[in-house]
Amino acid sequence: MYSPRRVGGDESHIGGLGGKFCSLYGLVQFFPHELVFGVELGPKSISLSIRSLDAMHKRFERFPEAFMNSLHVPLRTRASLLSSGLVLERNKADAARFAPFWNEIVKNLREEDYITNLEMEQLLIPKNSGSLPLVQWPLFLLASKIFLAKDIAVESKDSQDELWDRISRDDYMIYAVEECYYAIKFVLTSILDDEGNDEGKKWVERIYEDIRGSITKRSINVDIDMNKLPLVIQKVTALMGILKKEHTPELETGAVKAIQDLYDVLRLDVLRFNLGAHIDTWNTLLKARNEGRLFSKLKWPRDAELKELIKRLYSLLTIKESAANIPKNLEARRRLEFFTNSLFMEMPVARPVREMLSFSVFTPYYSETVLYSMPELLKKNEDGISILFYLQKIYPDEWKNFLARIGRDENISEKELNDNPNDILELRFWASYRGQTLARTVRGMMYYRKALMLQSYLEGMITGDTEAGTTPNETTDTQGFDLSPESRAHADLKFTYVVTCQIYGKQKEEQKPEAADIALLMQRNEALRVAFIDEVETLKDGKVNKEYISKLVKADINGKDKEIYSIKLPGNPKLGEGKPENQNHAIVFTRGNAVQTIDMNQDNYFEEALKVRNLLEEFFQDYGIRLPTILGVREHVFTGSVSSLASFMSNQEASFVTMGQRVLANPLKVRMHYGHPDVFDRIFHITRGGISKASRVINISEDIFAGFNSTLRQGNITHHEYIQVGKGRDVGLNQIALFEGKVAGGNGEQVLSRDVYRLGQLFDFFRMLSFYFTTVGYYFCTMLTVLSVYAFLYGKAYLALSGVGATIQDRANILENTALSAALNAQFLFQIGVFTAVPMILGFILEQGFLRAVVGFVTMQFQLCTVFFTFSLGTRTHYFGRTILHGGAKYHATGRGFVVKHIKFTENYRLYSRSHFVKGMEIVLLLVVYAAYGYNEGGALSYILLTVSSWFLAISWLFAPYLFNPAGFEWQKTVEDFRDWTNWLLYRGGIGVKGEESWEAWWDEELAHIRTFGGRVMETILSLRFFIFQYGIVYKLDVQGTNTSLTVYGFSWVAFAVILLLFKVFTFSQKISVNFQLLLRFVQGLSFLLAVAGLAAAVVLTELTVTDVFACILAFIPTGWGILSIAAAWKPLIKKMGMWKSFRSVARLFDAGMGVLIFIPIALFSWFPFISTFQTRLMFNQAFSRGLEISLILAGNNPNTGL
Repeated sequence: MYSPRRVGGDESHIGGLGGKFCSLYGLVQFFPHELVFGVELGPKSISLSIRSLDAMHKRFERFPEAFMNSLHVPLRTRASLLSSGLVLERNKADAARFAPFWNEIVKNLREEDYITNLEMEQLLIPKNSGSLPLVQWPLFLLASKIFLAKDIAVESKDSQDELWDRISRDDYMIYAVEECYYAIKFVLTSILDDEGNDEGKKWVERIYEDIRGSITKRSINVDIDMNKLPLVIQKVTALMGILKKEHTPELETGAVKAIQDLYDVLRLDVLRFNLGAHIDTWNTLLKARNEGRLFSKLKWPRDAELKELIKRLYSLLTIKESAANIPKNLEARRRLEFFTNSLFMEMPVARPVREMLSFSVFTPYYSETVLYSMPELLKKNEDGISILFYLQKIYPDEWKNFLARIGRDENISEKELNDNPNDILELRFWASYRGQTLARTVRGMMYYRKALMLQSYLEGMITGDTEAGTTPNETTDTQGFDLSPESRAHADLKFTYVVTCQIYGKQKEEQKPEAADIALLMQRNEALRVAFIDEVETLKDGKVNKEYISKLVKADINGKDKEIYSIKLPGNPKLGEGKPENQNHAIVFTRGNAVQTIDMNQDNYFEEALKVRNLLEEFFQDYGIRLPTILGVREHVFTGSVSSLASFMSNQEASFVTMGQRVLANPLKVRMHYGHPDVFDRIFHITRGGISKASRVINISEDIFAGFNSTLRQGNITHHEYIQVGKGRDVGLNQIALFEGKVAGGNGEQVLSRDVYRLGQLFDFFRMLSFYFTTVGYYFCTMLTVLSVYAFLYGKAYLALSGVGATIQDRANILENTALSAALNAQFLFQIGVFTAVPMILGFILEQGFLRAVVGFVTMQFQLCTVFFTFSLGTRTHYFGRTILHGGAKYHATGRGFVVKHIKFTENYRLYSRSHFVKGMEIVLLLVVYAAYGYNEGGALSYILLTVSSWFLAISWLFAPYLFNPAGFEWQKTVEDFRDWTNWLLYRGGIGVKGEESWEAWWDEELAHIRTFGGRVMETILSLRFFIFQYGIVYKLDVQGTNTSLTVYGFSWVAFAVILLLFKVFTFSQKISVNFQLLLRFVQGLSFLLAVAGLAAAVVLTELTVTDVFACILAFIPTGWGILSIAAAWKPLIKKMGMWKSFRSVARLFDAGMGVLIFIPIALFSWFPFISTFQTRLMFNQAFSRGLEISLILAGNNPNTGL
């Protein structure tokens, strides 16, 4: 019961939900394909399966070679080293080439506040350009290894071989020991003065020669007192601690003293060599020591490389804590794990920056948040929670890292930052980079330019760029690479970023804060270009004429907008849907061979930007008969840790962008364009209709039509998983529902489009079926799944009300026909929807490992993900079916903010009343009828087993919005919700009143989609099903006995008419009756008494029972709803007849009754405080697992919450 795939537009979903029936082809064809090919191709894409920090640590030594093989341009010198057998030299050269890229990745993680300064220092790789005969690895791999090796050596009583064998079990312990060995020699040799006095160097060389001799003779444990090693480490650490500081006479004296102490310890306590072989040397050293000449002069380290080596050696000798959990931040871990894992994936060889394809990135923007302002960050909602307070609680470690980066104490409050405007600006950016803002997208996309500058800079150094004035030996010095004119020029030639801000000109005129923020982004990112439509009013022949001009601007050196291009348009370009029209007017400002479409709620990472050269080479790779025209790119949903709902959406996306798209691209060859990270062959598409179809309504899901268009024009669409782009998703249930409603409506419009028709005509049989099931066919099958539930329940209701079920069962018992009984009581205990969860589970196993996948899947079950996906089933079915019947799909603005506030009952009721609540109540009604009148040989247990999935479906549809509503079961909020709901229900409305304010206005909005005669007829036909209840139930009443004539049914209509008459009397308009209020109240009172008396008399004097009364209610409710639905479908006709107000009163009564039935369980659960606590844990479990306290967030720092 899961939906792990998406199709059909910017964010369209294809996947499976539990249900009664499913497409035969979907089960037989698609899922086996997905499982077999997805699992088979998966390991090829995820070679080493680096799924944890521990795996990344263990395999780190393989990363430089993998990086050189995949992301670096080929080097002849590297191949020659390998052919000459110089493995160490080759490995060291690889590490030297890898270091600047890795270090820049680490520095960017620090700039993004994911890691601390200490973690950054430990993650950095040394340049490896020195003279040490080994590869120097980052400190986080070698931390505490010297102390562990020391303990092993001190405790060991074994031979040298056995001691070395114990140390060799940890590769990085070997590297730490070897590096200390060589680094100490290099430092001592470098600092000991040789101005006419070389005793110090002789001492160093003599000791190291004797140690090498002992190792050769395998007598190191005899020649050296291992118990004294801690003392040696202490003396060397003291010396390094002095040398790493700036030179002063006092420090030089201390350094001399430290070396002398080291000499004494080694000579007297540690070394047990036979001194006779070199007695002259030792005597000379002893004499120099006694005379005070030995080590009297030091050459203080001033060389940058030597100083870095001393600092590193000091760290190796002092870090006692293990760095196995570095980096601690989960996002930093995930990014590094994915990057290092991708180094081993198959990808084309990168070209040099000068030879690579040029490309553009393209982002449409309208009026969303660009950069949070301080008032927005500090504004509190009704619970006393501000956005900044929320972010500080969700990302506590990143908040501390931010304060450290700007030089502030970690306990400082945001109000204390007001004294520095720069700090305030940095705070705004810090918060904006954690939301779904344009600032975050721009920062991410500009990493492409930064990566190209670094790659160009280093390539120029490798080859010796005469224009840049570099020589080939400066291979790892990246200081100031982003200031190099040559590297900046190369990057600007290959990369362009255009943000098409459609109404930027209007925003500037109105001095909107969004315009100022966009201008600020252009000032901070010199390569950023902004396209917009400028509206200019001119006088022509005495009349005001409005001209539309498409402009491209950038920021000049003064921070003002500088116009680059200006294109006069023939008229208003916004003829169709807004977003595709926004893209169409600005596509001319892009340049290059490729264009990547990026939405404004996306992100990018520096380490992923390094792979863009490889990705662009895919356009030249062999993927069939034709070259690729769209390169699919993997997405990572960065909002997955906010709440359980966000986690469900993230997991659903993860399954789709891995196994799902992998199989769609190969072997099915039916992958389209599902999202904005895809990279288009720009020349191919702008000469074949562009990348955005913009016809109003039909192209509401504009992006998948780009995939349709590319495929129809003989393009080839591929998918690549070695590179990823960040993506924000909706995190609240209402946001998700609106988004899925938009997608489902868009798929309904696709069914009617010529593109889908032509693809169905032109595809071969197997691609046609694959395409059907993975696009509009999924939504059609989803609708059939729900309709099958209705067919099943209405069939059971018919068998129960007609008596046919009991008769057939009796005959089966007589004939002992168990097969017939099994068929009649068919229940899909094994839901077919479970099949659709298998790809998600296997995708998790491939990505995360078996144990983590199982734990994650079980956790999702405890978080009630089944309820959520079942609820989403109803959303997709409702909007898809409504679009098929009536058309008119609409774009729903979901909002991209942080959702932790409580959603009022009224808002949920407005959004889900017709899509879920009415249908859920109908299913409940059918189940109650079947329970009351059905024949169950097995009794209650049989009924439960038979209907459990249907009850689950109904309960999910009725209560999921409140189950996933923050603070949904807090008593105070429940009381406030009820008051707000009654006010909304009873408010009469009027001209200009919106549906959020009045029930009447909302009801009119809900009926607006019924516009055509055919739609009214279809609604009427569908509404006829509600009359079945009354027709069947009245013949089951005790009062009618065995009478089966139509008279009974006729009398039931008389009773129904009397009920309507009484309702009309009691709801008579007070405005009309203002002149005879007393008479009206008398009539109402008399009517009430007569109705009660008549009902009581009927119960006493006739066969009518109390059970019959409730049965009549059960019969008349669906009848009333059926009449009301037909009247709503024919609203214009009913208005002409003057009966609309009466029907509206009945509709208000039905909504009031349905609302009360839903509200009662919520109110009951709100009585128990532990229910609210459980719900908080349920919703925010992901956050709790990261050490959060969501209860603090929900309570906020509102002083009234403690009352």
